[in-house]
This record gives sequence, structure tokens and C-alpha cells, in this order.
Amino acid sequence: MASQLLLLAFLAISSSIALASDPSSLQDFCVADKASVSVNGFACKDSKLVDANDFFFSGLHLPGNTSNPVGSRVTPVNVVQIPGLNTLGISVVRIDYAPWGTNPPHTHPRATEILTVLEGSLQVGIITSNPENRHITKVLQKGDVFVFPVGLVHYQHNVGNSNAVVLAALSSQNPGAITVANTVFGSKPDIPADVLAKAFQVDSNVVFNLQAKF
Repeated sequence: MASQLLLLAFLAISSSIALASDPSSLQDFCVADKASVSVNGFACKDSKLVDANDFFFSGLHLPGNTSNPVGSRVTPVNVVQIPGLNTLGISVVRIDYAPWGTNPPHTHPRATEILTVLEGSLQVGIITSNPENRHITKVLQKGDVFVFPVGLVHYQHNVGNSNAVVLAALSSQNPGAITVANTVFGSKPDIPADVLAKAFQVDSNVVFNLQAKF
């Protein structure tokens, strides 16, 4: 009987832990006070000083400059651009792609992303986590929607001869972006070449060449 009670108590505690989540905001808003020190988010601006501009951004109608090696440009609208997003757990981006341009493989450590194609044709893909590392991919057309789960490596590639544009929402005020190639080959200081050579099963000279590009 005692062992059964212990088991029930353990299950109850485990269930409460599994169902835990961030609490809802206890006020109407917490506009980011960027003058204050940031600790896991921004302190709240005095609500009497808040105005409409704290909840406003203009510019998502403007095309991003895709004249870069990957042929894409991300225009973010997160808590940096709209202080009123602080504590609300949401942000948005516009992404422009030149013909055959790519938003390279990357992850968002703090957000799931839902993407809507406004113009063009895009191949998108996500890579599942270990042990399988399955590549799930689909070609999207104007009006199509695709979801990238939080933390998974994903990408978009324009497969058309014209520009492509998407609008994507993310479930964090500051989702972060870890681009795989930049992170691995562009970190400062460098990851030791022998570590990367073993990881990618290539000669160290290949690693040095890639590090020079990033």
C-alpha cells in the first residue's frame, strides 16, 4: 500500500512538472524599457509614458536587399523594433529571395515558425533530430503555409526565376537565429580545424578554406 501511495505521489508530481509553462502576463502590457539592463527580457517602461509608437513598426512593404552571397534578406520585427512585444511571445519577419536565392539552414532556439508565401515558389525543408535526421521537404506556392517546429534545422530556397517573398510569425519576442554554416565556420575564436575535419570527415585544408569564407 505504501509503495502504491509513493507511486501515485510521484506520478502527480511528474504530471505537474510536465504541464508547467510560462505564466500569462499579469498586466495589459510590459513595453520594453531599452534603457534598463536586460535580464531574460527587458524591464517594463513606465506605463504612463507608453504611446502608440511603442506598438508600431513601418517598413514590411519594402523589399529587402538580396544582393548578397545567399540571395536572401530577412527583415525582422521583434522586440527590438517594437518594444511593445516585450513579454507577449510573438514576432514576425519578412523574407525576400532573389531568383534561386536561399535562406540557408538555420534554427530558432526559442520559437516555432509559421511561414506564408506571398509571392513566388519556394522549396522548404526541415531536418528531424537524432537518430534519423530525416529531411522533410515540400515546394510551396503563393498562399501556401508551412510550419517549422522550434529548434529544428530548416531552410527555404527560391526555385523560380522571379523574386519570392514570405511573411512568417514566430512564437517568441526574440526567437534568435543560429545559421549552421556561419556558426560552425564563423565562430570567434575558431573551432579547432582538427575538430571540424573529424566531424565533417574532410581534410583540414577544406576547413581552413571554409573558415576563411565566414
